[in-house]
Amino acid sequence: MNDNSNGKKVTRHEEREQAFVLLFEQIFQEHSIDIIVEDAKEARDIETGKYALKLAKGVEEKREELDAVIESNLKGWKMNRISKVSLTVLRIAVYEMMYEKTVPVSVAINEAVELSKKYATKGDAKFVNGVLGAAVKSIDEDK
Repeated sequence: MNDNSNGKKVTRHEEREQAFVLLFEQIFQEHSIDIIVEDAKEARDIETGKYALKLAKGVEEKREELDAVIESNLKGWKMNRISKVSLTVLRIAVYEMMYEKTVPVSVAINEAVELSKKYATKGDAKFVNGVLGAAVKSIDEDK
């Protein structure tokens, strides 16, 4: 657990959710994560956790690479058909699977499925789970 500026304990799950919100907003605003975070702080007095910021910036930096992994593991789907919620969740999970060595792959997948259940539909959660299950194999092969 991490502390936010108010001293309140924030879980990794909550920080992933913060990163999801930032990255989802970025799809529509096309601003950098830094600008989105600053706007959120000014407009709504929202503090972004350290891990959330690290995740969001990491996904922003590696987006093309993450999208290539996602696209190569789609079965009968095109990137432009994936809901923006599912795409954002997939990007976060693939980033964690590839770059966050302290996060077990099973945790990254489980957290992605939970975010999908909360923000999308049940069908999206199954879709995300399937894509990530395939992605694990391709990521392991590349190592």
